Amino acid sequence: METDVLARVGETTGVPAELLRGHLTALAQAAATGRLPDRRALDDCRASGGRAAEQGVAMHVLVEAALLAAELVPELAAESTLPALRRTVSALLSGYRDAQRDALRREEDARREFVDDLLQGRAERLAERAEYFGLRLAEDYAVAVAKPAGGPMRPGDPLAARVERDLIARFGSYNILVAIRDGLLVCVAPGSLAAAAGEFTYHVRTGFADGWRVGLGRPQRGPGGVVASFREAVNAVELGERLGLRVSVLKAADLLVFPVLLRDRSAIEDLVGSVLSPLLTARGGPEPLLATLEAVFASQGNQTAAARRLGLSTRAVTYRLERVRRLTGYSPDDPTQRFTLETAVLGARLLRWPDENGR
Repeated sequence: METDVLARVGETTGVPAELLRGHLTALAQAAATGRLPDRRALDDCRASGGRAAEQGVAMHVLVEAALLAAELVPELAAESTLPALRRTVSALLSGYRDAQRDALRREEDARREFVDDLLQGRAERLAERAEYFGLRLAEDYAVAVAKPAGGPMRPGDPLAARVERDLIARFGSYNILVAIRDGLLVCVAPGSLAAAAGEFTYHVRTGFADGWRVGLGRPQRGPGGVVASFREAVNAVELGERLGLRVSVLKAADLLVFPVLLRDRSAIEDLVGSVLSPLLTARGGPEPLLATLEAVFASQGNQTAAARRLGLSTRAVTYRLERVRRLTGYSPDDPTQRFTLETAVLGARLLRWPDENGR
């Protein structure tokens, strides 16, 4: 009878007979003895629930099949077997959920390993694995990273999944990857999808507390291009912090001069020391004068606009610039000297001068 019942259930629901055999056996024993299923019987049901999840049987279909099997055997449909039925169905569902959690955990581990390999340039089966996660590495990709103000992000932060889900919903493409790497929220998107960076930044702005920064790498091709774009994005954030830039979104394409400056550290140290060392003797130290020069350069030489940036009067800015000229011999009004001064000030910020070099 059991075989016939399982066959009928299989025809009706599509659930394989072996997934319900332990369930029916436990109910039959409960009906014959009046005892609830023992631990061994329930463990067998949990194992069947796990196999059902692995075979892709939907949870509601599994439950329907279990109840139908009980209905087709008259002696099992008695009220006295309901406690046993509840326990066997609960065991099936418990095994099903455990299998789902294990599958999700394996998926997350595989995803984390792929992200690590992708962003570090470890190329073993990278293209093949990338396709599984929806990336076609023959295309150009641009990487954006976001650094929160309150400390590094931790794996499993729900914000990463939410941002990825919203980006996919917005652009209708699974060719996007969002993950957490080195405490940063990372977004890998096709270079042709320029709006993805703006959407990513929008979610960072709404999801992070004030003080966040976003770095945008340039679009580059292939697995090596993803690595290069990621490093550019990270460097952009780090440069923004070292330079004390006020902007929250930093594009690597706008900061290309800084790696050039740092490439020859001894030369930039010599420039900073030669041009700016006299500012160390200024009353109040060099910082007010450096800040004034930065504001003037950012305002394209407009002293009134620089004064507004600094919250000072135009007269105060003019006075400070004159102090710079007298101490260093360089004037921001002279085109050649302005370039030397601006490069020296940028170098000072990169070197954290004078905190690390001038005292």
